[in-house]
Parts: sequence; C-alpha cells; structure tokens
Amino acid sequence: MLKRFTVSNFKNFKDEISLDFSKIGEYSFNADCLSMRLIYGRNATGKTNFGRALLDIKSLLCGMQSSGLINEDGAAKFKYEFKFGNDEVVYKYSRFANTELCDEELYINGEAIIKCDFKNSKFDFQGLSIISAETVNTNRYVNKDEMDNEYVLPFLRWLINNTAFSDDSVLIQLFEYVRKMDMITVGNDLLYSNRNFLENLKNPVYLHNFEDFLNLMGIECKLVLQELPDGQVELYFSQNKLVPFYSTASSGPLALTSLYQKIVSNLSLIYLDDFAAFYHYEMAEKLICYFKDKYPECQFIMTSHNTNLMTNKIVRPDCLFILSSRGTLTALCDATERELREGHNLEKMYISGEFEKYE
Repeated sequence: MLKRFTVSNFKNFKDEISLDFSKIGEYSFNADCLSMRLIYGRNATGKTNFGRALLDIKSLLCGMQSSGLINEDGAAKFKYEFKFGNDEVVYKYSRFANTELCDEELYINGEAIIKCDFKNSKFDFQGLSIISAETVNTNRYVNKDEMDNEYVLPFLRWLINNTAFSDDSVLIQLFEYVRKMDMITVGNDLLYSNRNFLENLKNPVYLHNFEDFLNLMGIECKLVLQELPDGQVELYFSQNKLVPFYSTASSGPLALTSLYQKIVSNLSLIYLDDFAAFYHYEMAEKLICYFKDKYPECQFIMTSHNTNLMTNKIVRPDCLFILSSRGTLTALCDATERELREGHNLEKMYISGEFEKYE
C-alpha cells in the first residue's frame, strides 16, 4: 500500500506537499475508512493537479503518457513511500518539464538499492545484491551507444523488465501496485456507452451485479441486455417495454454507470476527482459505504465540494483534508485547536469558518 506521497515544483505546488496514509488519529470509530482520504478545497487550489502528480509514477514505470505539468524553472521532485508486508519501499525521482529524468533512487527497508544521477552520469548499483540482482548487466543500461539511448528510461523500469524476479519479489509487488493505480474524473463521458463494458455484461453475473449496484444506490430498475442484428449488444431498462439505457437515463444513473465500469477492475489506488458532482448527498454517502464494503483492500482519494460528506457518520476527522490555495494539505483534526470528537458536526464547523485559516 501507499504510505506517503510527497511532491514539489509540480504545477501550482511550488513547495513540498504530502499526503500521509500512515498518520492516524486516536479515533475508535469508522476504522473501515482508514484507506480513504476525502479532500476539500476551493476552486483552483489544485485538487486535479495533485491527482496528476500522484499518478506520475505510473507514467514513469508503465510507459503511460505524462501529464506534462512540471514547472519550467526546475525539476519536479516526487517521493513515494510504500509498505508491502514487512517491507518498506521508498522510490524517489526528479524530472524536468520535457520528461527528462534528473535523478532516481530506490530504498528497501532503509538500504539504498540504486542511486542514479542522470545529470552528471553517476550511477550506484551496489545495493542490487540486496534484492539478488547483482548479476544484472548494468553496463547495458548505462552505455548509451550499446542501448541506443535506453539509459534515459528509469532504471527501475528497465530493471523490472530485464530481470526474472519471483512473483513475491517486493519489486514485482511495487510494479503491480503502480500498474493498478488510476485517476478517474467522474462523469466525463456520461453520454457514451462503453463497448467493453457491455460485452462484459453478457455474463449474467456481471449484469446482475451491476443491476444490484444501481438498486443499492436508490435507482430501482430491472436491466436487460439484448443482441442487435449487427452482432453488437445494447442495454435496456425493462419496464412495460424495453427502454434504451444510455439515451434515456438521467445524469445521475449515467454518472454511476461511468464510475462503476471504471472501478470494476482490481485496482490498488483510485483518485476520484470531483467525486459526488452528479450525486445527491445520500447517494454519495451510499457510494462511500459501497467502496468500504466492496473494495476494502483498495485505497481511495476523493476530491469534492459536497460538505454533506464531511460527517463522522461515514468518515472521521483524520480522513478529511483541506487543500489550501497556498498548496498545503491539512487534516481536519490538525486544522483546529479543538479536540474533534465523534459527536461534532464537522460540516457545520467547516461552513462556520472553524478551519478557514487552512483554506
């Protein structure tokens, strides 16, 4: 799991900003939301940019397209701290706006595995013996003439792709975790059906689960999937007659569908941007409870303006954060001199200005 993420010089985050999953308050209620973080903040404070920064590691290690939001006046610095079983992993790097790497370092249980200074062409691979990778021919990576400039790739990515690690290797666990990270903007494709999703619904179990999901969210319906003459399939509401789902459903069910088809896979961390923008507060509460019940092993980071969710009924003060225009991220339990308790009305305190100096 991700323990802590830190970034600086990325878009509006000139100074260092961190999100720490391991910092837990002394609360005995809602322990099932400790893998969740709900971030509030005024418009243009950088909630979307923070998600893009967090997912930068996926573009680096998995070859995904980079966001390209690094400031031009220096390198952006990224630091990821993970915990896999008893192993503590720290991976940090910095890169310039043109995606060129400046440096890269990997530590496992406090011991340096690799240190790469690309700017000065200095490399330290002495720690590879700790992960039984001392026989890897690092000269193939460093020698740009032999590797046709492949040295510009992150060494960790090159190492994983060119070494036969066992499935329980901490590096494989790290790579699999990063590969399963995702950022989702809720409802940005409401009007479009997803053909892969519809094909999956051919499985009666998948269709039944999706129907149950909608009903659980308060949308009472019966769904039918039919094959069209051209071989494609279409989803319908089953009422007195079949009614096309995508052309008749309102924005709420469509937003739920958009979200459901994106999180149905086995993800490790989901950054839900603008969460609850299309949902009534009761439905948003049901979604959070659904995430806690169905995806207990997945870490969720959600951004929202919906203050109805700022309640100890479903979350707790150490899982609610305020992102300020100054680029600081503060948990509600650290944003007041009061000792926040289960009986406090967090939404009322927020609206009345209790945490205003942290906005």
